[in-house]
Amino acid sequence: MVTSLENIEVGTELPTITKPPINRTTLALFAGASGDHNPMHIDIDFAKKAGMPDVFAHGMLSMAYLAQVLTGWVPQKAIKQYGVRFGAITHLGDEITCTGKVAEIFEQDGEKCARIELQAANQAGDVKLGGQAVVKLGEG
Repeated sequence: MVTSLENIEVGTELPTITKPPINRTTLALFAGASGDHNPMHIDIDFAKKAGMPDVFAHGMLSMAYLAQVLTGWVPQKAIKQYGVRFGAITHLGDEITCTGKVAEIFEQDGEKCARIELQAANQAGDVKLGGQAVVKLGEG
């Protein structure tokens, strides 16, 4: 967690998170936890009938992974905004690496904030999600 504003500046990188390869168990557990039982993510026959080679990860699973970059860096209550753009399907076997970097420091509503650029990519460097967040820096 961030404990001081002294070292936070544009270009500061947040700690990287790499998740284990996506597997069917991960998809089943996420479906149960999220309530998203879309068969494209858990039923291989359904996915194949829809023209996919296999099931694939929920976009919100990758979004949750990406959010962990933020919550590992600042308390959850410091996150003022968070949004992503889904760029590509996350397939079984993809190992997702999530990164973040301070793009801007500014004041908003009297609070010192940082705009964070975020990205989730697989082991081949294919970007699955890109996004931004605004976080409040410091106490209060």
